[in-house]
Amino acid sequence: MPDTTMPDTTMPDDRNAIADLLLRYATAIDRRDWDQFRTCFTADVLAEYKDIGTWRGVDEITDFMAEVHAPMGPTLHRLSNIDVVVTGDTATARTYVDVVLTFDGGSGLNDIGFYDDDLVRTDDGWRIAHRRYTSVTSSQF
Repeated sequence: MPDTTMPDTTMPDDRNAIADLLLRYATAIDRRDWDQFRTCFTADVLAEYKDIGTWRGVDEITDFMAEVHAPMGPTLHRLSNIDVVVTGDTATARTYVDVVLTFDGGSGLNDIGFYDDDLVRTDDGWRIAHRRYTSVTSSQF
């Protein structure tokens, strides 16, 4: 039975570091900062975005995101409900995402869904090793 008299002070720090990582991902996309974007993933990340595509490795997902975002106007990747469970040097997170993508002429897309992430602690901090994106609803404007 675990000793409940001593609080685990690393858990909140780990949760905060993971939340910061997830926000760094969203901010990097919206700023088109692909060097920063790369720091969110392990080198061999598996990213599965259902109908959008699947990528193996940080180079593949970075190249794809840079290519599809290049012709877009401003984008917003807004995150909420970040639920993190840390187990030693691994963690899982489910994060809601509300994405607004704008195009020339004022049209755009609003996609709402969630990320399910498997994360690992590395020498450089927490990184996403496996990401699954599920779209719940999508609408054009």
